[in-house]
This record gives sequence, structure tokens and C-alpha cells, in this order.
Amino acid sequence: MTTLPPPATELSADEARRLALRAQGFLGAPDRRAGVRGVLRHLGAVQLDTISVLARSHELVPYARLGAVGRRTVDDAYWTDTHAFEYWSHAACILPIEEWPHFAFRRRAYRNRPHWNHHLPDGDYDRVVKQLRTEGPLTATDLGGAKKTSEWWDWSGTKVAVERALMYGEVVCVERRGWKRVYDLAERAVPAALFHDDLDDTECLRRLVRLAGQSLGVGTRADIADYHRLKAEQVDAVIGDSGLVPVTVQGWGRPAWADPAALETPPRGRHRTTLLSPFDSLIWERARTERIFGFTHRLEAYVPKQKRVHGYFAMPVLAGGRLVGRVDPAREGRTLVAKQVTLAGRKAAPAVAQALVEAASWVDCTDVRVERVETPELREPLTRELARLLA
Repeated sequence: MTTLPPPATELSADEARRLALRAQGFLGAPDRRAGVRGVLRHLGAVQLDTISVLARSHELVPYARLGAVGRRTVDDAYWTDTHAFEYWSHAACILPIEEWPHFAFRRRAYRNRPHWNHHLPDGDYDRVVKQLRTEGPLTATDLGGAKKTSEWWDWSGTKVAVERALMYGEVVCVERRGWKRVYDLAERAVPAALFHDDLDDTECLRRLVRLAGQSLGVGTRADIADYHRLKAEQVDAVIGDSGLVPVTVQGWGRPAWADPAALETPPRGRHRTTLLSPFDSLIWERARTERIFGFTHRLEAYVPKQKRVHGYFAMPVLAGGRLVGRVDPAREGRTLVAKQVTLAGRKAAPAVAQALVEAASWVDCTDVRVERVETPELREPLTRELARLLA
């Protein structure tokens, strides 16, 4: 473990919060010229998830930063001209294609993994690679079928083989089609200059730690490790020469590191008001979200309905650089339905109303209906604001 110099900078909790907001693209003018691809490169990873309420999470992430970007535009920006690839980072994520070499450490780890949950039938791996070579790009269905039964994890030998090849780096996911992965040979899909595993583990980890620090603005070791799901000891081994600088943050009670470029200029500018996907990298780590925003959030989609507190896909509302409420949304025709709304107080009503109306417009809804407000006396100011904005 590298011996670190003492922290040179002390930040207030508010300064750390603003650094985080700017690093994540929520403070200051959005870079509309760089568009969705700029958001991806700025964040370093955009998480994918199967749930689609207003839209899928990888669409909600650029929307939250740029506003009403067309959904087709979002997918085209990710997948055309080999600008991105899908791989295991924080979870299944869309990653900038230039980061392919820096995930060599993970591909090597998968190749050396001794045990797997799924059995790989003899011959299936070579058959799948050969088929992709001659016919690709293909989905698992095109390759012969993804499942043996309807059970979610009861994969066919074909699916086991192509997913193993994806983890090894012999195959890459080049797009999602109807939410199915589309696979191709990495040697064909990844630009030649990037298609290598030449970097050793230390170089890979140093790069990912530095990228995580830049994307977070400021973070603890746990924050930085979580961004690309690194181990604590992997972060410890490289953080001293990652380019990040040690800082202390009032109230955090643990060491932190910051992007030195972020410290050079005080974070100023206009705040974005928006609904956030629960899988947005601003809030995907609960402990960090609580520490920075004093806001406890939990995705309840996988919680039994009778045990949910805030709803199936409750989306935090960001306004003025703070999390001021939650909305559990749905759609009925051209009406955006706020099935359940939680407000931090009466002053939050205008911001939550604004976020709802903007989201409704983005998904081609012309009306907003509120079903339940957690604090009944806040229903009237919220609905009054909605009526004003929709008039």
C-alpha cells in the first residue's frame, strides 16, 4: 500500500456536495454540443437495467443532464460508429470504447476464474465463436436460443457460451436490440488501436481509480472503489499515484480524495431540476447519497408490494443541488401518473411540479395526474403548481 501525503485541502460538506454535482454534470451549463456521447465520456459509465417506466435507465441518465433528448438519439449516440461497448463495471454498463484497454484486468480475472454458476457444455463455446465469425452480429436467440426454460437464470448452453466469451473479451456487446444483447467478435467491433490487453493490472486500476475520482469530484475510498466495483485493496495499491489528491471533508469522518482539476475552480452555475433514475451515478451508492445529500433512498422494485414505502420505481427529484422529494411514476396513455409523491416540504412543490411536467413532455404525455401525496397537506400546493405549468 502506498504511503499517502497528508491532506492538503479541507472542504466543507457543502463544497463537497457542489463538487460532486458539477463532476456529475448537474451544476453549470450542460455541454449540449457534446451531447449524449459527451455525457457518457464525462461519467465514464452509464448503468443499464431492465426496468422501463418512463424510459430505461440509460436513457434517463442523459435526459437528467441535457433535457429532452430523443430516445432514438440516445441509443444512436451510444451504439453507432463503435462509440461504446457494454461490459461489467459498476454493474452492466455502457462504457466509452476508449476504455476497452483498461478493463483488461477484469477480462484476465474472468479467464482465470476457477468456478462458474453455469455449466458450459463441451463444444458450445467454439461453436458460438465460429457462428459469430461467419454470421455476426447476432443475439443469443439468433445463435440458437437464450434459455432452456422460462426461468430467468436457466440459460441454454448457447447463452452460457456467449456470455462467457463476453466476459473473456473475445466477444463484445455492440448494441441492445429489443433489450437483447447483440454480440459480435471483439476483434471486429473494437477499433484496432484499442483492441489489446497490453496494460498490466496496475495500469488498468490506476486509470479506473483516476476516472472514478474525476467522475465523482470528491469521494472516499469506498466511493471510488464502488464506481467500477473495484476491491478496496486494489484502490489502495494505486491511489497514491493516480493523480487524485487527499482531502478532508467536514462531517465525513473518513479520508477522501479529489480530482485536482475540480479543486482549481469553485463550482458555480445553474442547477438542474429533474427526476433521477435510481441507477444514476449521482445516487447509485446509498451510503454516499446519505452522506452528501442527507437523503436515504432504496430501489423498491424487488421489494414485495405490501412492504414498499415509496413505490416500485421511486425517482428522487433533484433541485437547487439538493434532493427534495420522490416520485413513483407510471404512464396511462398520454398521462404521466405520479402514483406516489414525497415532498421535503412545501417549498419543494414548485420544483417537483417542474420536474414532472418536463418529464411528461419528454415522453409525449400532455397531462400529469397525482394519485397520492405522502403528506396530504402538501397535495394542494403541488397540484396548484402543476395546473399553472400545464395551463
